[in-house]
Amino acid sequence: MSIEVGINMEFVRRSEKPFAAGVEMAAGMGYKYVEPMLHNGRELMSEAGYYHSVSMEEDPHFIKDILDKHGVRPSAVSAHCPLMRPEISVMYLQRAIQYASVLGAPVVCTDESYRPEWVSLEEAWPIMTYTLKAVLRVADRYGIYIGIEPHQSISKTTDGLLRIASLVDSPWLRINYDTGNAYLAGEDIYAALERVGNRLVHMHAKDISVAHSEAERGKVTGTPVGCACGDGVVDWSRVISIIRRHGFNGVLSVECGSPEEGARSLAHLRAVIAS
Repeated sequence: MSIEVGINMEFVRRSEKPFAAGVEMAAGMGYKYVEPMLHNGRELMSEAGYYHSVSMEEDPHFIKDILDKHGVRPSAVSAHCPLMRPEISVMYLQRAIQYASVLGAPVVCTDESYRPEWVSLEEAWPIMTYTLKAVLRVADRYGIYIGIEPHQSISKTTDGLLRIASLVDSPWLRINYDTGNAYLAGEDIYAALERVGNRLVHMHAKDISVAHSEAERGKVTGTPVGCACGDGVVDWSRVISIIRRHGFNGVLSVECGSPEEGARSLAHLRAVIAS
């Protein structure tokens, strides 16, 4: 597989559409890959059809039927949870791995999430190591990658991201790089991609508008969605050149805020990849 373009289902969050409608919209734009978001239990908004998240209480075969109906495949599943809360994360991520396996998603994307106030930074490392070891036993059994994303207080820096992604010596522990989160946190994303390129298994293609950059860069560790790829500050030609040189074969999963931005992102990234 070469470098492909997919879309995270966050693009329909503000449209108040259910998962099935979002998949149909993505396929209609020309996307061949989508990234579902998983949650535990049942909650009002997605049950009522106003939210795109998928409950893992739903049989995954029915969700796969929706993907198959529209001719799209999952590039990954989004399963963010606090690695420093193993009582939450171990079962959640193990279940997400099993769900991803049925859907045919090769990656479970997550990040370290928040650090509880009762956990010191020194204590955080062995706790996250335990969580990841427990999860990676299941990842190895199912052949599913865990992609750590830059998104919080530790992983906002490239050093922190690489340290988390190296806590366990496993070929299934990799990186899902989010260009927008890292850029807003103040990182040089091009230098960072040079460092993480050989660990890259999936990417969140998130662009940041000039106005957003001026308002929040250096003040936050990330953002749910960005602007359309090509409308913001990220040099996608440079990004793709770097990851291609590092041998990346996978999906750039667009994270934007509307269907219109999703369509523009697909056109821009396809043109850059082709050139």
